[in-house]
Parts: sequence; structure tokens; C-alpha cells
Amino acid sequence: MRNASVYVCQSCGAQTRQFFGRCASCGNWNSLIEQVTRSADGRRSRSAIDPLAEPVAIRSTTMALLGDQPLQRLASGYEEFDRVLGGGLVPGSLVLVGGDPGIGKSTLLLQSAAAMAIKHSVLYVSAEESAQQVKLRWQRLEGAESELQLLAETDLDLVLKELEALRPAVVIIDSIQALHDGELSSAPGSVAQVRECAAALQRLAKRQDTALVLVGHVTKEGMLAGPKVLEHLVDAVLTFEGDQFASHRLLRAVKNRFGATHELGVFEMQGKGLVEVGNPSELFLNGEVASGVATIVACEGTRSLVVDLQALVSVTSYASPRRTATGIGTNRLHQILAVLEKHMGLPLSRYDCYLAVAGGLAVEEPAADLGVAAAVVSSFRDLTLPKGTVLLGELGLGGQLRPVGQIAQRLKEAVRLGFNRAVVPRGSGMGPLGKELELELLEAASVTEALVMALGVDLADDGC
Repeated sequence: MRNASVYVCQSCGAQTRQFFGRCASCGNWNSLIEQVTRSADGRRSRSAIDPLAEPVAIRSTTMALLGDQPLQRLASGYEEFDRVLGGGLVPGSLVLVGGDPGIGKSTLLLQSAAAMAIKHSVLYVSAEESAQQVKLRWQRLEGAESELQLLAETDLDLVLKELEALRPAVVIIDSIQALHDGELSSAPGSVAQVRECAAALQRLAKRQDTALVLVGHVTKEGMLAGPKVLEHLVDAVLTFEGDQFASHRLLRAVKNRFGATHELGVFEMQGKGLVEVGNPSELFLNGEVASGVATIVACEGTRSLVVDLQALVSVTSYASPRRTATGIGTNRLHQILAVLEKHMGLPLSRYDCYLAVAGGLAVEEPAADLGVAAAVVSSFRDLTLPKGTVLLGELGLGGQLRPVGQIAQRLKEAVRLGFNRAVVPRGSGMGPLGKELELELLEAASVTEALVMALGVDLADDGC
């Protein structure tokens, strides 16, 4: 055996045989750390095949010969958690949960582990806190008596031995950045440590059909810390989000091999821990009728959420007007303002515009365009939208309205919450559904026509 050195970038995970002050892949300075690897001398090359050797047996098989095996999932104890996972934890899968410090990742997983431990063998590995600290949180959450196993350890070898001896159905590692492999010289949390620890846990979890949940840290930019290969290695990547000034928390699926991506689960932080929110639209609706307020229906995976948009348009006192958006991309707001100015003649270039999504929800889909336009025009003209009106539609650069996906699902959710009037793009084919739901459907081909229908006034009047 002989030792060989490679230099690993702590930012991107790139490897090189020579040391440089700057990484050639990502361009970061002073990010290369030496890592010692061992290689065996005299190891036969894969290309050196003996022609006289016996033929190797074929291990692959055709897809037609593979049998169908039902996918058995493990319930996490929370319907919102199961929704994001696609129905529950899959045995042998790896799930990575990331989020800001103090957002509630450990609280969520400890509560879920306690619920799963009633029916399954569950091991909670605390690599950041001592066993007594976890016990204090357990008492604060008023945890019931269960068979939950707790291991406070940072040594990867000891954790793997415990997994082999216990063979649990579910393992929670809190967190993967705190584990340490003694064979590597780098510090815990480095790219090499995170990569090797995650790979070792993955091999054992696949072999034992153990569902593995990893807690990951995030950087100051909001990205998951560690090598990018970690996100490719796991089967699902979940992000836990929330406003530090609000009590609700949002669990999103960014990647999921066993379910829908961009699924959303909603929780509320209370004194006894996290509680599921069965009707999250209540968090994003304030029910007020005022100028600058419009209501849309946003789709997050398979869930429809009725959300209020708030806009404020005022005369600017600066040479360049301010544009601020919370929950919606600023570039999207600039595009909608340009369309309104071009096709409706509104002098918005001389006005400041502030836009916010109620409740701190982030809305990325273009189906909110018509709602944004209605909120801006409502504030600009000091008009109010009639109560019980929702707006759906994507806004084109030519001022036309384009149909959006899952419109039937959106309208049903709006009717369930008491809305009786909807403005939709022409050609959506929702006429029969509107009669069935007793919903007044207003179909428009352009943004001008839609806003005239929604506001009930002629916007070409004087007052701009």
C-alpha cells in the first residue's frame, strides 16, 4: 500500500493532483485542502484481461423479466410530511432536509421519529447535541413514551456499527456535516468528509433497506452546504423555510425520485412544537377589500393555495423609480409593469411600485401575472376589486392572456373557500365547470379586457 495526495476544493469538490492558490473549476481562492488517499501497488488494471480466463457470467437482465414489486412506504406520522415525500418514506431511500439555523428541522424530525417509533424501529443519531440536550427538547415537546433509540455520536465508524447491530427501519442523522470519518485528515463539515460519510451511509442503507434522513446545513446564500454530489446522491431533497417573524413553516420538495417535485407542506410553530396546518389558504388570505389587493390561486405541486397579492403604487421622488417585490421575482414585476405601460398607457415609469405576497409565500409560476397586474392597476387608480373575485392568467408581452395549467383544480379550491367570481383567459374551456360550481366565469383575451371585467370600470377614462 502507498499513500497518494490529492487536493480537494471545499467549495465545489473538484480534485487536482497539484496545489494551486485558486480552484480551476469554481475560481475560489484558498479553498484547496490536501487529502491523503491510499492505493494498492500491483493492482491489476481493468484493461488487462486474460484471454484464457473463464468467461464472466452475465449479471444483467431484461426489463421484461423484472417482476413488479409494490412500493411499501413508511408513514412519517405527519400528513404534511408524507405529502411532500410522495406518500411516506421509501425503505432504502435517502432524504436530505435542509434549512436555516433555528428554523425547526430538528424539532420536525424528532417529532416524526417519535411518531414512527410506535410501529417501527427508529434510530435518531444526534451528532450536534448531547443526549441530555435532546432529552430536554423531548420534554419541552411533551413527547410520549416510545421505543425511539437515541445515539449521540460523531464518529462515522461507531454510527455504522450501531446501524448494523440494530438494523432499524428508519435512521435520522442530525446532521451530516457533524459526522467525522477518522480515515480522512480534513475537518468535519468539509467537502471530503460530507461526501465520504454520505456515501458510506448510503451503501449501508441500501443494503439493509433502511430509510435514511439526513439533516443538512445551508450556506449564507441559502444553498445546501457541502459538495453538489450530495444532492445527486440522495433520492429526495427537502427544504424547510419560514419567516423569522412568522410562526408558519413551509416544507418543499426540490427533488424527489418517488413523488412530485415542488410539493408543499405547511406547519405552524407552537409552544409544543410543530403542528400541521390543514387549510393553509387561511394563512395567506386576509379577507380585506382595499385598493391594491388582488387574489390568485397558486399551485404548489398537487396543492392549490388561494393567496392575496398586495401592491402599492405612489409617485416617485427620485430620478429612478423604486421597484421592490417580496415573494415574486423582481424581473417578473418589471415585465408586467412594462406591458401595462405599453398596452394600457399607464405612466408607471414615474411611479414607485411595491409588491408583496401575503403570508411570506414565494410564488414563481406565471399564473399569478394577471393578479399582479390587477393589484398594480387597482392601487394606481385607487379602485377595489369586488369581493369574492380571483384572477388567473399568464401575461404575454403583447398584452394577451394565455391559459394556465391545472385551472379546474384552482377554480374548485376557490369555490371551496367562498369565491364566486373568476377572471380567466379566453379559450380555457371552463364554461361547463363554472355552471357546475355555480361560479361566474369572465373570459378575456387581453389584459385590458380582463381588468375592465374585474374592476367594472372603463380604464380608458381620464385619471391616468
